[in-house]
Amino acid sequence: MHDPNAPAADRPRVTTPAEARELVEAVIATLNSLAHVIGEETQLMREGQIGPALEREPRKTELSGKYMRSLEVVKANAVALARFVPGDVERLKASHQAFGELLDANQAVLATARAVSETIVRGLAKDAGRTAQPQGYARTGYGSVAAPTQKLSAGPIMVSKTL
Repeated sequence: MHDPNAPAADRPRVTTPAEARELVEAVIATLNSLAHVIGEETQLMREGQIGPALEREPRKTELSGKYMRSLEVVKANAVALARFVPGDVERLKASHQAFGELLDANQAVLATARAVSETIVRGLAKDAGRTAQPQGYARTGYGSVAAPTQKLSAGPIMVSKTL
């Protein structure tokens, strides 16, 4: 079978049922590998293991590129695939649909992690900028006993990348 990742000029057309079947199987295998990596990333992000989740990025990028190049070959050979292996084409469509649902879940988890991170950083910034006032008992009850004579600096902020 021809390499689905070869440049467009180097990709001959699918001309036999065996080549068609081989192409579809290669694309589904790539899609399954990509889905596995994204599933791992999603689970790690849900568990708050951001570092290990980010370690999947190079592999995810590699597989995404390979999958996109493979889809170009599939599109270029759509007529032959539909003629030679219509059942395999339906399997590919179903796999692609399931992958889309996995991506939706992954994007929701990433959006949640981003929102939580932004909330934490905003809270830290707000606390760092707040004027510290001593609390205690005053004539009017519990609360601020005196206005500070100068703003107390919280010092530099240090954000942990391993939350």
